[in-house]
Amino acid sequence: DERGRAQAMALGEAFRQHGVRVDKILSSPWCRCLETARLLALGPVENTWAVAASDKSPDRLAALKQIVSSWRGPETLVVVTHALTVQALVGIMPGQAETVVVRPKRGEAPGVDVVGRIPVPE
Repeated sequence: DERGRAQAMALGEAFRQHGVRVDKILSSPWCRCLETARLLALGPVENTWAVAASDKSPDRLAALKQIVSSWRGPETLVVVTHALTVQALVGIMPGQAETVVVRPKRGEAPGVDVVGRIPVPE
């Protein structure tokens, strides 16, 4: 809805205001995620089913873990996905339109550590 669209645009503006530079944006192919990713206006959006992973899709979840845990930039990877995907990836259920900030785990096993949570932009 219009509120969600405004939140997406506000988040993109917050990235710009804080100097967050983005190398790549991955989105779930579902239309709400794609629209959100595009409204961020941070760059081209690539859709992939790996970003629509959950504990019910172990192959997709493994692919997503590999993508995120191997990211080395130099700038930021933005993933626009679903709450269930975030829960499967990091073990927390984010709020509607909440941003979860992660970084690759150190070591050999693919995975990520949560380093912060950004509430919904107003």
